[in-house]
Amino acid sequence: MIIGASAGALEALSSILPALPAGYPLPIFVIVHLPPNKRSVLAEIFNIKCRLRAIEAEDKEPVEPGVIYFAPPNYHLLLEGRSNIALSGEEAVLFSRPSIDVAFESASEAWGDRLTGIVLTGANHDGARGLQAIGRSGGTMIVQDPASAYAQAMPEAAMLASPNAHVFTLPEISSYLLSNFQ
Repeated sequence: MIIGASAGALEALSSILPALPAGYPLPIFVIVHLPPNKRSVLAEIFNIKCRLRAIEAEDKEPVEPGVIYFAPPNYHLLLEGRSNIALSGEEAVLFSRPSIDVAFESASEAWGDRLTGIVLTGANHDGARGLQAIGRSGGTMIVQDPASAYAQAMPEAAMLASPNAHVFTLPEISSYLLSNFQ
């Protein structure tokens, strides 16, 4: 599973990630737009809030089920197949590094129809192109209902790009993840 969020991310992720049970069978990759020159504390926050281990992803790190991997500031998160994470300092995409589109596209190549991509709250259209890639590879596309989002631009752009995506509120996303992956 891969999740992208921007403005309002902490609140949205706090509704979804702590609901996942210990022993959740999938790795979870989380891409949040972060200031490039500041240390992120997202992994630390969610390691306390969640029953799953939450860490900041490192280059060449092996992928394990039931671990939440946060993209570090100023790096794109990529997947080398299903087995390893790669970090890239390539150019920002839509003024963002990490880029949700870049991570979603990489994950769709690695996981194909076994991938679930989720676009949450945000103030730009990063994630829309990446969610399309997930849909083209047969994966499941989920978008936070813009009416329930702190910032509507990102989920609205994702809905326009992927009209077949499931549109759920945050509690509905949590319920879906629990009912479809246990």
